[in-house]
Amino acid sequence: MNNVDALRISQQRDDIYDSIVAQFRVLMADDNIDGALALADEFFEWMDPDQLENESTLFYNEHELAALYEQLTK
Repeated sequence: MNNVDALRISQQRDDIYDSIVAQFRVLMADDNIDGALALADEFFEWMDPDQLENESTLFYNEHELAALYEQLTK
């Protein structure tokens, strides 16, 4: 993945995170606890602020994964 793609993906992830957190807060403010918990359950890993800086666990390189599979199955 080149730097342009990495930056684009990082920005998209940040935008999704901001949107999900905002929606969670709206649901909580509206006292829609069930909706807020359902949203949080769906995006639990995304909403963890400790994982924001560790994007390497969220994305993978298809070619590297295929090569690793080939290596491990030989």
